[in-house]
Amino acid sequence: MIPPVAAPAFLAQAGWGEAAILPLACDASFRRYFRVVRSGGQAVLMDAPPPQEDPRPFIAIAERLRQDGFAAPRILARDLERGLVLIEDFGDLRVKEHLDVHPGDELAVYTRAVDLLAELHRLPPADLPPYDRAVYQRETGLLTEYYCPAVGLSVDVDAYVGVWDQVLPLIERSVSAPVTVLRDYHAENIMLIDDPTSHGLGLLDFQDALVGHPAYDLVSLLQDARRDVPPAVEAAMLDHYRAIASPPADFDAAYAVLGAQRNAKIIGIFTRLWKRDGKPRYLSYLPRMWSLLERDLDHPALAPVASWFAQNIPAEKRHSALEAYALA
Repeated sequence: MIPPVAAPAFLAQAGWGEAAILPLACDASFRRYFRVVRSGGQAVLMDAPPPQEDPRPFIAIAERLRQDGFAAPRILARDLERGLVLIEDFGDLRVKEHLDVHPGDELAVYTRAVDLLAELHRLPPADLPPYDRAVYQRETGLLTEYYCPAVGLSVDVDAYVGVWDQVLPLIERSVSAPVTVLRDYHAENIMLIDDPTSHGLGLLDFQDALVGHPAYDLVSLLQDARRDVPPAVEAAMLDHYRAIASPPADFDAAYAVLGAQRNAKIIGIFTRLWKRDGKPRYLSYLPRMWSLLERDLDHPALAPVASWFAQNIPAEKRHSALEAYALA
């Protein structure tokens, strides 16, 4: 977490030349974040190094979200050639850490997060590419590309693509009004802020947004890869969304299909983060991801996909199997 060489000059040009640059966080991508502190204020420096990262989608979506009344960080300065962006600092109070200390606040905080999604879904979607079957298939393929070889499995990839082709049309049929899908809307990417006009929630990590099905961000939020959301809270929040958004009759099936799709994708991504990027800490999330995936596969709409998993990935190759391989 050494600041990029160009950071001091960039900050000086932005009027922050006397500020201290402190390590803040890194994430599953190549992006890194630093807190920039000076007398009377602080901001966040995003280091999105090219060619691995391009900050322009983040900037565009942040500006669109702010235009629509949501609390995305203000863009204070940018250097696109070097991948440096100075953004508003929402502080340190993430939903995840708050709920770790105050679990009794879960229903209240998640209700606000669902209210925000329902409000976003009532607006025209941003001008973004579609979250379509090609993207879904590419993402689900990460499981067979990374996880299966990592646990020593040779699986029927063509059949895997085929069973997803059987269930994904349900998503296409049920999305009569596509919405902006933030794609990583969960407790580590939502800040608690003092701004009642945006439900008191600050949004982060939305640069991969697409236009797609309204159930997807509910899956991100309620089937969180990084914290356990109690099933009773998940059920209550889905009931709340149905009450305020009046989704179509097949919404529950779409939620299960997108849950399975996202969880299969994340199992593949977290395996890749270990194998390719040297980040073994993501392996600790896999038991949760397998539990969520298996629960989604119990839905009748996913019968073909569930059958493929039963035939290709035995129980002993799931859950903690990859951690055992990593430690071997």
